[in-house]
Amino acid sequence: MTHRDGTSERHAVVVGGGLAGVTAALRLADAGLRVTLLENRPRLGGLAFSFRRGELTVDNGQHVYLRCCTAYRWFLDRVDGAGLAPIQPRLDVPVLDVAHPKGPRLGRLRRTALPVPLHLAASLAGYSHLSLAERAAVGRAAFALKGLDPADPALDGIDFATWLRRHGQSARAVEALWDLVGVATLNATAPNASMALAAMVFKTGLLSDPGAADIGWARVPLGELHDTLARKALDTAGVRTELRTRAGRVTRADDGRWNVTAGTGRLTADAVVLAVPQREAHALLPEGALDEPDRLLGIGTAPILNMHVVYDRTVLRRPFFAALGSPVQWVFDRTDASGLSAGGTAGPGGGQYLALSQSAAQDEIDTPVSVLRERYLPELERLLPATRGAEVRDFFVTRERTATFAPAPGVGRLRPAARTNAPGLFLAGSWTATGWPATMEGAVRSGLSAASAALAALGRRHEHPLEEAA
Repeated sequence: MTHRDGTSERHAVVVGGGLAGVTAALRLADAGLRVTLLENRPRLGGLAFSFRRGELTVDNGQHVYLRCCTAYRWFLDRVDGAGLAPIQPRLDVPVLDVAHPKGPRLGRLRRTALPVPLHLAASLAGYSHLSLAERAAVGRAAFALKGLDPADPALDGIDFATWLRRHGQSARAVEALWDLVGVATLNATAPNASMALAAMVFKTGLLSDPGAADIGWARVPLGELHDTLARKALDTAGVRTELRTRAGRVTRADDGRWNVTAGTGRLTADAVVLAVPQREAHALLPEGALDEPDRLLGIGTAPILNMHVVYDRTVLRRPFFAALGSPVQWVFDRTDASGLSAGGTAGPGGGQYLALSQSAAQDEIDTPVSVLRERYLPELERLLPATRGAEVRDFFVTRERTATFAPAPGVGRLRPAARTNAPGLFLAGSWTATGWPATMEGAVRSGLSAASAALAALGRRHEHPLEEAA
């Protein structure tokens, strides 16, 4: 078969249908390759997906992104879903402290339209959860942070907490600001986070552009974006998507092409992208593909726990808030997105569905539902007085034990590039060397990098979409 540019048609196989794999498949297909996407699950989207529970459509976990997440925003545009996951006009995060000696106190992290770093100056000056001295110390640390290079290997060797202590940050400042943001974005507390990744998050999100940290989230179930719309985009691009299909072996043929066993059959490809978790990639890698393949096994994982509560009435008037002085971290209103407001289990027009997102949840990931219910419902009553007397119509838990790679100090040297030693074989996934932590942004960036490397190796002219946007 001959391609429209006069060259013989090339075939690429992408193993894995999460955000990284879907991204790689779309970019390869857009460049004129014939693409087959293999996914073991019955759906696309990886660990950012939805499922049905009675009449509700539930996300397995709350996912947000920031305005600086240019790759994920490209993905949303590419699948025609940007309008379903809008970004707030300006960063505005309500932070409720229920342990304050004078009673519950609400603070806010928000920005103005002033240039960096003045865009956060007013918010920091009025942030009631820190003392005046602590706010001044935060400002000095932010100034020092702005001068760091997140790509400096030396930063990967130390933890974020050590750096914060060296720059005069109190335990309260870590709790009320640095970990408030860092745990949600890194999935680790400061002592367990690589300084390189922490510097990347804070420098890019808070110190690069006034609007960089503005928050976006899906107003529809994630499955509509990452599965339904993604599948439609793949179909339109001509990608052959095979669900419930596990890749078995990946081997190099005598002619230099690749053989991929899939189910009971075999595919032959000019390029293969392994867009699966690091341990699965390790199992599929042929000998010699990486100099030290066992480094992949050194990339640990970190869990995220989500609790879902359906009340018989409205108990929260904000779309979300963060909590201090409580084991609760972040609470989101998922009522409309779940379909509850259109007549879910609480009845037409009644009830509210809240999702509690708990990152770095190693201590609670295996805790029984009954224990979590006893622990967290009283906490919600402390945080939200309107829940007192409200009926809990449903309480359930979703657990992702390997939600992200662990961003521990030293992880940077373990993360591989997209290109391997084996010509035509590439890696994708948020755990690869994107420079980002394990976010939707990192996953999409990895897919773009793998596709670009594959196209370059095949001699196909292409432009990186983020460079096009720039």
